[in-house]
Amino acid sequence: MSYKTIVVHLDTSARAQARLHLAIEIAKRHGAFLQGVFAVFAPNPRSFVVMAGTAEYYEEHETVRHEEHGALERLFEAELSRAHVDGEWIDETGNADDELPKYARRADLLIIGQDDPADPESFVADHFPENMVMSAGRPVLVVPYAGSFAHIGRRVMVAWDGSREATRAVHDALPLLKQSEQTTVVTISAAHGNVPGARPPGADIAATLTRHGVKVTTLDLPAAKDVATGEMLLARIDDIGADLVVMGGYGHTRWQELILGGVTRTMLSSMTVPVLMSH
Repeated sequence: MSYKTIVVHLDTSARAQARLHLAIEIAKRHGAFLQGVFAVFAPNPRSFVVMAGTAEYYEEHETVRHEEHGALERLFEAELSRAHVDGEWIDETGNADDELPKYARRADLLIIGQDDPADPESFVADHFPENMVMSAGRPVLVVPYAGSFAHIGRRVMVAWDGSREATRAVHDALPLLKQSEQTTVVTISAAHGNVPGARPPGADIAATLTRHGVKVTTLDLPAAKDVATGEMLLARIDDIGADLVVMGGYGHTRWQELILGGVTRTMLSSMTVPVLMSH
């Protein structure tokens, strides 16, 4: 198993270039075809009609965005050529929430960015990362807006609770896990009703990964009443020295409301390293 088609979402945000460089690095490592899908939030110009001066602002903003789009496309082509990676640039003018999952479903991996509250250009749609995890049908690698990630997957933390979502994530991440120097399967005992002294909860999935040639260790943490599971996992990233977290993405939609599990919400809002999620 390997990633042979990768889709990276690109926009005019400050972190788009860093996300592109990481996507190229992963594509080169796996001999994958890389699709760069450019999709941005585009407000309806009619919504500005009643506000004085907004038409001029909108036109100026579109001019700047067009220039940044052109520069990013040229960078995309130049960097693919330099890295000897095959790929294509795609301009998507439709709603990113609806259109990007269609590209992802024809690929092996989707790479997107975390929402950056300090950068308006990172806004694509409400709850965009969450919606991609829930709707793409493929593993989604979410890259934080803070930090530098030229290479990922040397030391991996797998958040394991035995669920369907966690199982999907682990197997979707196998191409990365097999190349890792060390993978640590982390479980939290009381979070899934383990009996103290019983067989370590991560032992079976660790054995499965070992048969795939993954170098695995396990770490079982006792649950703490005053610390949420997501916070416990975040705290262990530095301890393990992980540069990637693999976990299930938990949530569902009810009418028009997106309801996320607490751990998923915590990771998407407070991640310190890239997180690969599968739903």
